[in-house]
Amino acid sequence: MAVSSTESPAQTAPSAEPAASRPVALSPSRAKDFMQCPLLFRFRLVDRLPEPPSPAAVKGTLVHSVLERLYDLPAAQRDPAAGVELLAPAWEELRAERPEVEEMFGTPEELQAWLVSARELVERYFQVENPQRLEPAEREKLLEVELGSGIMLRGFVDRMDVAPNGAVRVVDYKTGRSPRPQYAADALFQMRFYGLMLWRLTGTPPRRLQLVYLADGQVLTLDPTENELLATEDQVESIWGAITRAAQTGDFRPRVSRLCDWCSFRDRCPSFGGTPPEPPQEGMDRLLAAVGRTAAGATAVPAGVGAATA
Repeated sequence: MAVSSTESPAQTAPSAEPAASRPVALSPSRAKDFMQCPLLFRFRLVDRLPEPPSPAAVKGTLVHSVLERLYDLPAAQRDPAAGVELLAPAWEELRAERPEVEEMFGTPEELQAWLVSARELVERYFQVENPQRLEPAEREKLLEVELGSGIMLRGFVDRMDVAPNGAVRVVDYKTGRSPRPQYAADALFQMRFYGLMLWRLTGTPPRRLQLVYLADGQVLTLDPTENELLATEDQVESIWGAITRAAQTGDFRPRVSRLCDWCSFRDRCPSFGGTPPEPPQEGMDRLLAAVGRTAAGATAVPAGVGAATA
């Protein structure tokens, strides 16, 4: 399925220009960063501070690559053995692109155990779905849309399936375990975000949003209604409003939670005795330009304003 924009002037198709030159847009990951901790959001989007690779994140990248390549094979060849065979070349390619990933492992035995765990995730995928019966319309699809308020949304969808009647299913692979029932709504935020983008791009909500958890073989689904997607749009508008206020004041204050234990920037966080660096002016200017387009009725913020540390 080729996702196209409707005739609405508030909607745009994905841009072909390099990511570094695109205007700042809100993705599901950056939205969740801001909800988790505004300072984390600043470090990642404004400062663009480097983060060391983690075994869990790199495993996710590797398994996603395998599942994407799996659908390059003829349907009859998409079996567990073929999936496992794709692991080695995908890992070699990842090592070539990011040599630092090998530094995650202290011994060859640790690396081997990690590769075995990645293989188990690939094998479990075949217990959840039968790829021989699927022909995805899109894989690793970039979506980009500008809401009527001017907020730019952007994100990559792992897979989109289109039924003969035109119904769209959006699928995202997760290499972790499925959430407890009380946290399911939070887990589906990313998918509702994608659902909102597709709705605004095509005028029709996707029929189903689906999270596939490979660690335990569970599937979390939502058949979104227009009212649910409107609520998601309201949530996105609220998040962007808070980002706008933080950008205009320079106050990206930290928010302490249990997730701080896994934060790469803990040593820079004032909540743990650290001192945040001055944000780069170029990064602040990019964010201020983005919020300046959407802050209805707000006074324009001159360059340099809001560059104080959080």
